[in-house]
This record gives sequence, C-alpha cells and structure tokens, in this order.
Amino acid sequence: MSKLKLKKGDTVKVISGESRGQEGKIVSIDTKSERAIVEGVNMISKHTKPSAKNANGGIVKQEGTIHISNLMFVEGGKTVRIGRVVNATTNKIERISKKTKAVIK
Repeated sequence: MSKLKLKKGDTVKVISGESRGQEGKIVSIDTKSERAIVEGVNMISKHTKPSAKNANGGIVKQEGTIHISNLMFVEGGKTVRIGRVVNATTNKIERISKKTKAVIK
C-alpha cells in the first residue's frame, strides 16, 4: 500500500469508468481499499428499510466509491499530476504540481 497523493477536499476529475469526465470534491477516502467518495459522482441507488429516521424507507440516491487510480487532480480547470518533494527550509513533504511546479495547499 503506497502513500496516496489525493486528500479530502481536493477537486478531482474522473478519468476512467462510467462517470468519466465528471468533476467534484473528495468527500472521504478509504486508505485501506484506496477508494474515494466524490461529491455528485458515481451515483448509486440504495434500498433502505423503514426506520426511526426514515419512516417510509424506499430508494435513496447516494455517491458510490471510485478507485483512486481513476481520479486526477484539477488545478486551474486542467488536470495535473501530483508529485511530492521535501521543502528545504522546513524539512516537510509538500505536494507539487508536476506541470507548474507550484506547491499545492
């Protein structure tokens, strides 16, 4: 299992699969299975039983997970690859755009 370059809150674009071309923010990441939930992307229908929260039950639309390898970071409207480099002054690892060499916050 390698270190993931994407983080919660990053804007990403789906580059492969059924939701190809859609963009959204990462809501959560499961590091063990290397899958992420992206806002408004890969919508699935979940059947729910009636409960105290939802008296009627029924079919609920929600986001499904997407593998990290099918996502690409978006910077300034364009997709870019992400690299990691050690900052010389603080000795901390920072994420950088491989295209512009700018630090990603």
